[in-house]
Amino acid sequence: MRLTVVFPGQGTQYVGMGKDFSDNMLFELANSALGYDLKTMMLEGPAEELKKTQNTQPAIVAHSLMMFEKLKSLTQNKNLKIERVLGHSVGEYSALCAAGAMTFTEAVSAVHFRGKFMQEAVPAGRGTMYAILKQDENIIKEACENASNSEEKVSPANYNEPSQIVISGDRSACEKAIKYLEEKTGNRVKAIELQVSAPFHCNLMKPAEIKLSTILDSINFKSLNYNYIANVDAKEYSMETKPQTIKENLLKQVCGSVLWTQSIQTLATSPESIIIECGPGKVLTGLIKKINPQLKVISLDSESGFSEIEAL
Repeated sequence: MRLTVVFPGQGTQYVGMGKDFSDNMLFELANSALGYDLKTMMLEGPAEELKKTQNTQPAIVAHSLMMFEKLKSLTQNKNLKIERVLGHSVGEYSALCAAGAMTFTEAVSAVHFRGKFMQEAVPAGRGTMYAILKQDENIIKEACENASNSEEKVSPANYNEPSQIVISGDRSACEKAIKYLEEKTGNRVKAIELQVSAPFHCNLMKPAEIKLSTILDSINFKSLNYNYIANVDAKEYSMETKPQTIKENLLKQVCGSVLWTQSIQTLATSPESIIIECGPGKVLTGLIKKINPQLKVISLDSESGFSEIEAL
């Protein structure tokens, strides 16, 4: 069996996440690295605190890596090979940590600052994000270009699956893009405004990218134990990838689009290949099945997922 492990991003968090790992020492490492009680926030809430971007991101990464620790032990016992990892947005940090590029404390601390800088980058109300459903990728790009000018911009942020592309940027530019789509297609366009604290993965995140560079400079990036697929270009990077390249990809990711659809489309369909979603929720499992229904996906956010791995 050849395994690809995928790690979810923001929006998958929930109060009670990590309860199956309540005795895991990684909780203590996370609390020490962050200087506050992430464990209690994850297990007991309040939800309002967990939803804050600077708390959400380390919570998701911590939970994902606790789950990966259990998965890795299981795969080693069964002589199953992990070939590659990839993560959706902040999940890329989980993936790279799982691959050995950074330590657990480096990853948790980095995404805390990443979330904080993202939150601080844009004044409240200026930007937003919309999920555009069932529209062609090219016309969405065209709409974003048409709606952007030197002062206000909008761009594709997440290519989640072929019928769902998220746009992000200045609120007025996002609304102009949707209007352009309606006029161009002659239809009422289904556009869902996302309940997010900031417009992620667009040019408005440039201040966050600049600040994050200093944080990433402090990380001693190491060689990879598995290949990984990067969000920014959907390319698979080998274990020989230079640490500097990994850092550069993480920086580009702050303002760049998450090419999730394109990343999953690079994966081969075969009876020997299995994708494992490692982290809270089953969002990626749902997206992957829409991108390529032929791919076998197992979610680990329930004990039945680990039972499936045991049965391989």
